[in-house]
Amino acid sequence: MFEPIVAAIFRREARRRMRLGSSAGIAPVPAEPVFLYLHVPFCEVLCPYCSFHRVRFEEGKVRRYFAALRQELRHYHARGFRFNGLYVGGGTPTVVPGELVETLGLVRELNPGLSDISVETNPKDLRDEVLDALVGAGVGRLSVGVQTFDDGLLAEMQRLEKYGDRAEILGRLAAAAGRFRTLNVDMMWNLPHQTEAMLEADVAAVIASPANQASFYPLMQAPASARKMARTMGVAPRRRLRDFYERILAHLRPEFTATSAWCFTRGAPGIDEYLVDNGEYVGLGSGAFGYVGGTVYATTFSLNSYVDRVEQGLSGVTGERPIGAREQMQYELLVRLFGLRLGRDRVRARYGRRFERGLWPELLAFRALGAIREDADGWSLTDRGMYLWVQMMSAFFESVNAFREQMRHQIRAELEDEAVGEALVPLAEIRHGPGRFKRAR
Repeated sequence: MFEPIVAAIFRREARRRMRLGSSAGIAPVPAEPVFLYLHVPFCEVLCPYCSFHRVRFEEGKVRRYFAALRQELRHYHARGFRFNGLYVGGGTPTVVPGELVETLGLVRELNPGLSDISVETNPKDLRDEVLDALVGAGVGRLSVGVQTFDDGLLAEMQRLEKYGDRAEILGRLAAAAGRFRTLNVDMMWNLPHQTEAMLEADVAAVIASPANQASFYPLMQAPASARKMARTMGVAPRRRLRDFYERILAHLRPEFTATSAWCFTRGAPGIDEYLVDNGEYVGLGSGAFGYVGGTVYATTFSLNSYVDRVEQGLSGVTGERPIGAREQMQYELLVRLFGLRLGRDRVRARYGRRFERGLWPELLAFRALGAIREDADGWSLTDRGMYLWVQMMSAFFESVNAFREQMRHQIRAELEDEAVGEALVPLAEIRHGPGRFKRAR
């Protein structure tokens, strides 16, 4: 009962806080190495539900973009930035594997102390030549955007023809088995026509697959993508969120163990999502975000502007918002507990007693809701708290998606060709059967 109210309040506050002023770049150079996020916004298929910053693949644009990305990496290195870990997201970073591998090589060359490297991809790119290149480039975590194993839903999402059906995806995952320390599959739930049986079949497929990590994301959208999806896929009801999440927990356990509120691992601990474990990170590339020295930074969403700025020796960062001490502590509480536990020693080392004194209303409320447990060493999430944190993190990312949408609206001229060739499948032409896609005859 209380979870939707908390999430609604959080969603409103998160959107209010996504108001950035102009920026000339990240001013302070961190004294210690920080995490690095690289954004590669190109996709061969522009899925109708996606609110991320992505553009249609065009090889010439991709190569020019990667060249600018490497140039900006050199700029940051010359300023004194050092990085201890790397996550490459998108888009689809593997659209031109050679460019990605060259970029990974440069990051490793400039940062000999770099540890974990994570890369996102899609099932189509799980080919031997691509997998071998990624292993050779030092990738330890490969995250595969599966979304669902249901053929009917894949068709609705315009992914079936491009990325394959359930059997093909499982076969391609088998080709990647054992090559990476962490093989993650990204799954989505609460899709408009997803039933309880479809969700449970997805969980069973994950367990049967060679993946040793699975991230189960609820559908998160910005207003425009939600309207677009409503026309082609329908509307996802929020009323079943809790039931779906509880089914995920019940069917994944004990094979998989939660490492965050929506990420689950089996076997030895692998490489997890960077947000939980890294207090500060730098985002490079068009449409990337960073958080350094108590300030949130955003790069330009215009690919043309990004490349031009970098070629002129300027930063790709164009927006920023400093956040106050209390908001920094709230962010710490949100993100660390998203990783299931927040240690008392950690917050006292960083904030002293101000953390518990300043956030006593939040801590009291979460205890009253049965969302967190407190002991001498800190705070941890209950199962009820995990569901609440999924709602709050969804609200957080939806506010980021709304910001992305606003920024993309300002570069409409660059994105005019996005609707060309999307091969939308009208909702009226789809009939649903268990795990099957049918065209109306």
